[in-house]
Amino acid sequence: MSKSYVIGVDYGSDSVRSVLVDAGNGQEISSSVFYYPRWKRGEFCDPASSQFRQHPLDYIEGLETTIRACLEKAGDPAIAKAVKAISVDTTGSTPVAVDERGVPLSLTEKFADNPNAMFVLWKDHTAVREAQEINDHAKKFDTDYLQYVGGIYSSEWFWAKLLHVLRVDEDVRGALYTWVEHCDYIPFLLTGGSRATDIKRSVCAAGHKSLWAETFGGLPPDGFFSALDPLLSGFVDRLFTQTYTSAEQAGTLSEEWAHRLGLSTEVVVGVGAFDCHMGAVGGQIEPYYLSKVMGTSTCDMLVAPKDDVNNTLVRGICGQVDGSIIPGMIGMEAGQSAFGDAYAWFKQVLMWPVANLLAGAQNIADEDKATIAELIDTQLIPQLSKQAEALPVTDSSELAIDWFNGRRTPDADQTLKGALSGLHLGTDAVRIFRSIVEATCFGAKRIVERFVEQGVPVKGLIGLGGVAKKAPFIMQTMADVINMPIRIHKTEQTCAIGAAMFAATAAGIYPRVEDAMAAMGQGFEQTYEPRPEMVEIYAQRYEQYKKLGGFLEANK
Repeated sequence: MSKSYVIGVDYGSDSVRSVLVDAGNGQEISSSVFYYPRWKRGEFCDPASSQFRQHPLDYIEGLETTIRACLEKAGDPAIAKAVKAISVDTTGSTPVAVDERGVPLSLTEKFADNPNAMFVLWKDHTAVREAQEINDHAKKFDTDYLQYVGGIYSSEWFWAKLLHVLRVDEDVRGALYTWVEHCDYIPFLLTGGSRATDIKRSVCAAGHKSLWAETFGGLPPDGFFSALDPLLSGFVDRLFTQTYTSAEQAGTLSEEWAHRLGLSTEVVVGVGAFDCHMGAVGGQIEPYYLSKVMGTSTCDMLVAPKDDVNNTLVRGICGQVDGSIIPGMIGMEAGQSAFGDAYAWFKQVLMWPVANLLAGAQNIADEDKATIAELIDTQLIPQLSKQAEALPVTDSSELAIDWFNGRRTPDADQTLKGALSGLHLGTDAVRIFRSIVEATCFGAKRIVERFVEQGVPVKGLIGLGGVAKKAPFIMQTMADVINMPIRIHKTEQTCAIGAAMFAATAAGIYPRVEDAMAAMGQGFEQTYEPRPEMVEIYAQRYEQYKKLGGFLEANK
């Protein structure tokens, strides 16, 4: 029997990765990564004001470059002819202003360098004020429009970002027709869409970030938004009434994109979704196992049968949506705003002398400077981890709070800040690093506790992504802190593989995504078991973490 192939495309915060996969067994034939050049240069961003924007050309160039590279690396022209489908996952909520044709405004000459006309990255927190207004406003209505997003709307999400852009940029306000998530735009682009009204919106993005729910007939009514701010008047009518799961087709490749990629116009393009949702599928999620996609932030995914969930609504998470992860099940999302980003921040602090003093040293050759800088850059975190693991843990050890980029869940609040406490003259880089690792694990425990408190059991943990595979000290600490085993999936690129599984389902190779998971999943490579001698001391320190966090929250 002839083989079929699918392509999964995973848009992350810094890069896009495509994988070419054998749809029969999940074997990765080739992969390619493209780092966004404009983003890497820091263009259109202002970290001091929490502004993080990405230009659509970074996405489009990366899409073409990585898919073509995958096909070239495969080395067999017959494989390209046997590609059946492409599916895409992206960060989110990462929306953009588009015109009536569905073209992002920043792809037009007038707005080419305007950050407000670009994709507003998930971690952009410029809309904190607008999010708070939405939360206050929602309390005035008999219908709780926030009930399926955990009861709290975040500045990282669709409506808060839209309202902020409308308020601060009159030119963009006058030119935009509608507001589109990244995961919905890319399939529209690949299928040659020419009208914004034709964009197929994923239930994943719509339910978790846009307040769409079947219970109240779709999106909240115009009156809800126009009463919040007249700038939103009539906007609901330019959005959507129907949503789709990622097991469905967005269409097929347009002639233009078939030519650009070297593929057939018969290639199916699946409906998109957020990276963590497809990542959970790539990591072979099971009911009631919390699948943690760990990267710059974490996205924690859980699925449960609809009959089990019934009327249970978990407060303070990032939403629960029918079909957002696996069609036919309730998908629940939580997460931490900073995980890998917390370690990266500390690494950046320690790298300051390398970047600023070494560069100016007169008696060291440039080649040697580059060698030294690269050595420190690559070895810093591994060496900190090794030394931190050897330190004894006591109830008086340094303590940190992990809200370096605000708090996502439980109970989103982007105004909160991180903290370090218990510092003394014996405190060194290793001890601070350990406290940050512990804090991120304590934050993860808070999420598990919230599910359990609200009536949703958590049977175990599944670790996905680069941090899960490359950071054994962090994973062992998390197992000890949460007092649960963590299974680490074999595939590092679970998001891209998950997209490939959805592509195979959308193309009809498998009738259900569960069947694609069973056939294409690669299984697990390792399990971290909690160490009884560490569970007790971390339980004590967790109480200290909650107490310190409560103090900070009360005095922000």
